[in-house]
Amino acid sequence: MKKLTIFTLAIFIVLTSIPDFSKAENQQTKQDTTFTGVYQLVSVNGEKVPATISHDNVKFKVSSGTFIIKTDGTCISKMSFVPPGATEAVSNEVSATYKKEGSKLTMQWKGAGTTEGTLDGNFFTMDNEGMKMVYKK
Repeated sequence: MKKLTIFTLAIFIVLTSIPDFSKAENQQTKQDTTFTGVYQLVSVNGEKVPATISHDNVKFKVSSGTFIIKTDGTCISKMSFVPPGATEAVSNEVSATYKKEGSKLTMQWKGAGTTEGTLDGNFFTMDNEGMKMVYKK
């Protein structure tokens, strides 16, 4: 009887000392998704939004922008701007898949090329074909 009690106690100690890897994985996932969320465009090429900027020698007004980083590995960029010669703002929305390595986010745009961005606390920056955009969460 004593051997059975010692054996049962030994099994209990072993089972309670095994780490719960599912909790560790969930904590890792939570840490890895802290960068996800909605970021608002605060500046383009150093100009506070709304901003009139020049890109490829064309002037236009950027009214607003949003960059959404989702936990499923996708992101969406939305921007409202007034094209040259127009008086009304138009909106543009594009989507991408992304890969995150450290503070770097590499986006593969649907039907287009690749852009790299940088995450720094509540800020996300990217240089998209010469337009430097800064977003704040």
